[in-house]
Amino acid sequence: MGQIVIVDYGVGNLKSVSNAMGYLGFSTCISGDRTDLERADAIILPGVGAFPDAAEKLKAQNLDRELALQADKKPILGICLGMQLLFDMGREGRPTAGLGFVPGWVERIETPYKLPHIGWNSLRFQNDSPIFRGLSDGTFVYFVHSFCGQAKNDSDVAAWTDYGPPMVAAVRHGNVFGCQFHPEKSGEAGLQILKNFGELNQ
Repeated sequence: MGQIVIVDYGVGNLKSVSNAMGYLGFSTCISGDRTDLERADAIILPGVGAFPDAAEKLKAQNLDRELALQADKKPILGICLGMQLLFDMGREGRPTAGLGFVPGWVERIETPYKLPHIGWNSLRFQNDSPIFRGLSDGTFVYFVHSFCGQAKNDSDVAAWTDYGPPMVAAVRHGNVFGCQFHPEKSGEAGLQILKNFGELNQ
């Protein structure tokens, strides 16, 4: 079993993701070092906070370029803000370029309900993403966010949820996966998702 690198770029709850992967028996390394990313069998990009700040930190450390190089070689999983960064652009505060792995943009959730969206919501799966293997429609996971991705291509959407209108809960584009929710805080279902991801490159 190889190593999974959890990207450290000054944003995100790194320890909880690392603890969850360790609980599942995976070897993890929290790092922002290019060599570690090159050697990794898979990469997790977490994130908490504002899109512009996170994107700028990735760029300042040249991690945007390194992740682009690795995306063609190995699985990458973006979690919460990490998923949003996978898109072409974010519209939080000011338009900011993302990593461009998933065609589309990120904008504030349009809903009659209170923001941020915090709590458990059910998923509706589509396009048969391997990280959801063993789970069925209606699975509940834990969300904390005020912005969400708008995918240009329906083929990139792996799961939907509802908070007022439907919104994208997960994406998949080639080797790149994203969960708007927090699998590390989503109980047994979340652990199954992380396990499925960790086993992709074995």
